[in-house]
Amino acid sequence: MLRHNLKLFFRNIKRNKSTSLINIIGLSTSLACVLLIYLWVYDELKVDKFHENDDRLYQVLTNHHTDKGIATWQEAPIPLASALVQEIPEVEDAMNASWVEDIFTLSHQNDHSNATGRFADKNYFKMFSYELLHGDSAQVLADKNAIVISESMALRLFDTTKNILGKTLKWQYEDHKMQAYISGVFKDIPSYSSDRFDFVLPFGIYEDMLRDEIHWGNHHAKVFLLLRAGTDITKFNEKIGNFIKTKWEYSITTLMVQQYSSKYLYGRYENGKITGGRIDYVRLFSIIAFFILIIGCINFMNLSTARAFRRTKEVGVRKVIGARRMTLISQFFGECILLTFFSLLFALFLVVLLLPQFNEISGKQIALVFDVDHLKWLIAVLLLTVLVAGSYPAFYLSGFDPGNVLKGRVNRSSIETSLRKGMVVFQFTLSIMLIVAVLVVYQQIQLTQNKNLGYDRKDIIYFTIKGELSDHLEAFLAEAKKIPGVKYASGMWGNIVDDTGVSQGPFNWEGKDPNALIPFSNLGIGYDIIELFGIEMKQGRTFSKNFGNDKEKIIFNEAAIEIMGLEDPIGKTVSIWGTDMEIIGVTENFHFRSLHENVKPLFFRLLPNDADKIIIKVKPEMMAETIDKLEDFYKTFNPGLSFDFKFLDTDYQALYSAEQRVAALSQYFAGLAILISCLGLFGLAMFTAERRRKEISIRKVLGQNAAQVTVMLSGEFAKLVLVAILIALPMAYILAQNWLSGFAYRITLQLWYFLGAGLLALCIAMLTVGSQAIGAANRNPVEGLREE
Repeated sequence: MLRHNLKLFFRNIKRNKSTSLINIIGLSTSLACVLLIYLWVYDELKVDKFHENDDRLYQVLTNHHTDKGIATWQEAPIPLASALVQEIPEVEDAMNASWVEDIFTLSHQNDHSNATGRFADKNYFKMFSYELLHGDSAQVLADKNAIVISESMALRLFDTTKNILGKTLKWQYEDHKMQAYISGVFKDIPSYSSDRFDFVLPFGIYEDMLRDEIHWGNHHAKVFLLLRAGTDITKFNEKIGNFIKTKWEYSITTLMVQQYSSKYLYGRYENGKITGGRIDYVRLFSIIAFFILIIGCINFMNLSTARAFRRTKEVGVRKVIGARRMTLISQFFGECILLTFFSLLFALFLVVLLLPQFNEISGKQIALVFDVDHLKWLIAVLLLTVLVAGSYPAFYLSGFDPGNVLKGRVNRSSIETSLRKGMVVFQFTLSIMLIVAVLVVYQQIQLTQNKNLGYDRKDIIYFTIKGELSDHLEAFLAEAKKIPGVKYASGMWGNIVDDTGVSQGPFNWEGKDPNALIPFSNLGIGYDIIELFGIEMKQGRTFSKNFGNDKEKIIFNEAAIEIMGLEDPIGKTVSIWGTDMEIIGVTENFHFRSLHENVKPLFFRLLPNDADKIIIKVKPEMMAETIDKLEDFYKTFNPGLSFDFKFLDTDYQALYSAEQRVAALSQYFAGLAILISCLGLFGLAMFTAERRRKEISIRKVLGQNAAQVTVMLSGEFAKLVLVAILIALPMAYILAQNWLSGFAYRITLQLWYFLGAGLLALCIAMLTVGSQAIGAANRNPVEGLREE
């Protein structure tokens, strides 16, 4: 029987080459999309899950309560970690660590290498499961003179990872230069870790750098906790909520904890609560994958039922000779399994072919590996596809009455016709919603690129101060300004794009509410920085050597003056960290963080000799040659160190990397959804034209021309697409509004986004159907009227 059914399957494939090909292409394309999305989602979900203490490893978040709402930071006061261990029984262990964005210089003899590092307490490698190749996890950070380097860094500096413990390295960070001996080597951090660094230094060094800045009001550390098993997180958050307020009377901060491994996916906070983050994109693409699979299955069902009349006699004869309905159902399900299996093989081939490009777009390093998890998932998808795609055709085909079939009386029920039309509407509803999504995401990304930020980020490069620059900054800037093509050169502490320092005081000014505690962002700048960025002054002046000593002067932005409630602020005095400073200027508001946030209160301090980076504005027409000259000059100033600079505009683009990748991927998936839908429509149009060939011939004999017949055949499908448009557009509007709500500055939804998406889908559908309709309308009517 199996052999007989296989013969029937291949005969049907041969007999219906075009529809079988459409089915295989549609299903394989759907499955390839689903597989790619699955690999992306799987990679996202496993980020940071490799730590042995994952279920007990938490990070402390600080909520800062202001008149403008609650701002959530990942940084906390340095004294917090030890205090929590001592005073809160649920905390088994705690530690401080610095962030990992800063660039250091590591040197061994004459080899210099730029590297990303972090400072961490001695229990770092006990709480986090970064594998040590050499060294004791409990001791590698116990000594202030120690350093733990990565496997790659060891190979870069020593060409080996063996017998290097105890060897000496020099490291430099900003103006801090020290020596350290290698106490350990850790295995390269896996790609599915959100934290990536080349080495770790003892946190005590970081504390020495900060000196008097360490107190309960400053947030310089990331604090990680290892909670005891069985801790109720809700009750724990309630318990530690006001912990800082018991230590510092000026505090406006409450605490909460978040599981460390969830921070990657749930990194968005609103009004002191975790509201989402990358998990939104995981859910979005999971839904897209499901819908694309459904669209492919709908194609299969539609084409299978549409061509069912060709197999009616086969079903009738088999029933007459004794075949039971369950036998026929199992046969048709078996055919579906084979067709799906072939489609899956072709889909796997497509995935292997497309994976390098997909990785480039998504910024990942995904590989197709057939491990147990992936194989289970593939089997599940295969079974789901068979169940969804094969169930209706199997029950439909096996349900024909043999008497009516053999007499040629097979009537298509209105339910069958309505169901097929409904499935077409459903397909195009999903496709239109995807088109709208692509348009909205694209327009929002365009806004982030083109919006006037209030400062000029173009043609600006920056690089970290290291080597001789730390001691001769003023001399370097003076000479750099003489290089042709350099418009401005100055120093700055912080990053105008997304790394301004934030502090909550103590700050005081005339008329201040004694109960109001406001966190201010701040930037330490050299002379000419405000001019370099093209930031407009609303009142007063910028820092200038022409006015003598400006070190006890301060400049605020409009948002700060507004929240402070100051009128005529120029000349007034404010107290910043216990120092009286005179307001000499107010800048217009500018976006020094991403457009996800409103403009925050900010002040500028003059710190010409305490900069951590040099900022240079270059004439665009002389960019290449100016950078070459700057590199030569830099290497003369800093022998043995490489000139590693970045474009400020690149940093700005990185703020929206997730949205840009989503936009790019959405375009591909929306295009594929339309393609798959149109494949099904093409097959249906082909069968409709074939089924109605006699009717078309009679109409032509009675005088209808080809254009009228084409309109008649296309009109039925046009109505279905129009219904899909009416259903899709309101749903797309709601989803677009929901996504845009995550941006403080967002586009206004325009009518043309929705009408354009609907018209595009209609045009593509009509082109697809029209090609078949025109062919049917121009066929010789004699062929349709000739009896077999």
